[in-house]
Amino acid sequence: MSPTLPGAALPGYDEAAALIAGYAAKRARFRPGVERVALDEAAGRVLAEPLHADRDQPPFARSARDGFACRAAEASLHRPLAVAGATRAGQAPSGPLPRGSAWEIMTGAPVPSGADAVIMLEHVETSGGPSARTVRLLPPRTIEKDGNIVARGAQARKGDKLLSVGTAISAVQAALAAACGFPALKVFLRPRVAILATGDELVPIRSSPAPGQIRNSSSAMLAAMVAAAGGEPWVLPIARDTAKSLDAAIARAGAADLLLITGGVSAGRFDLVEPALARAGARFHFIGVRIQPGKPLVFGDLPKRNAKMGNSIRRASLPIFGLPGNPVSSAVTFLLFAAPVLAALAGRLDRGPRFALARLISDVKARPGLTRFLPAACSFAGSLPQVELISWEGSGDLAAMARANCFIVVPEEGDLRPKSRIEPGAIVRILLS
Repeated sequence: MSPTLPGAALPGYDEAAALIAGYAAKRARFRPGVERVALDEAAGRVLAEPLHADRDQPPFARSARDGFACRAAEASLHRPLAVAGATRAGQAPSGPLPRGSAWEIMTGAPVPSGADAVIMLEHVETSGGPSARTVRLLPPRTIEKDGNIVARGAQARKGDKLLSVGTAISAVQAALAAACGFPALKVFLRPRVAILATGDELVPIRSSPAPGQIRNSSSAMLAAMVAAAGGEPWVLPIARDTAKSLDAAIARAGAADLLLITGGVSAGRFDLVEPALARAGARFHFIGVRIQPGKPLVFGDLPKRNAKMGNSIRRASLPIFGLPGNPVSSAVTFLLFAAPVLAALAGRLDRGPRFALARLISDVKARPGLTRFLPAACSFAGSLPQVELISWEGSGDLAAMARANCFIVVPEEGDLRPKSRIEPGAIVRILLS
């Protein structure tokens, strides 16, 4: 796509998202460097080598219930079965099971040889004393062969690939690695993301703002979002609204893997970021996109010196996003556009923004020519999530965004004809934050 010039038609969300997806796919061909980390430090990292089962999973036939291991055909006759022994989780497999007998067993314990089913504790009646106890499956209930048993290797066989390269590690993946005996994992290095806030109105967080000034909240927000997305945030000093300050800051950011700039991307007299990027040799993919908030978004590449990518040296470029300065706009554009590129740089398989469906409980208005992403609160209780707009005072309303946990996606007005609003009760898409 050629740069979007003043007066030219801006790309819509779908067109811009497709360009981002294609760009991310190309960048994903170049794998990041690799390091080994302890399993208890691996959350949020990305696997750099496949994870294979070190033995069958489970390694023995195990009971899925507390109850009595038996032969299904014998138990289904509803005759008393002598309790021949007991096994709890952690004990070695026992058996063989004598004919006409049952074996008391706990969830997770190995099934004795000769047994082919487990009848649940609540489905039997017991008789006799400790030395001559019997159990009987209560009629009319019967049990099938293999009932309540997880067979050896049912989940995986030794050597099976359980996780692929590019899998993001969360609690479940960590548990699986532990079950396979991996105290450490090879993971990709985290991409370093430079975060540059611009504007004469900004002061550091610890400062007391003078009249007309505000604290630099966008950098703190983006640093948290970058870390959550698997990147290593690098917050640069605030750049002032001068060519000299912006040129120096952009040059310094050249050591990063991704550059996020907030503020200074609109068309005002002091919106100097786009010219500064042009002076640095940036190639723009698009300048502006038909969304609200976030319309002034800038996306491009800066030339970079030869950089080592994986085991080869390649001519690389630095992806750059000029995000609008208001925090809601910055958050929306990061989730929609910057996060997929960051995921590709991190080596992740899953790269797109996350959407879900929910039932709308407050009406929303469309806007001509714009796809809207509006701060909302979604309740995920019940069979279908319920979502409603949060009252907000524009894209600078941090307090409203802090109450939101998603954004309602409102299509362009033309997509909703003959209506220009979405009524309560409609099923809508939400962007998860």
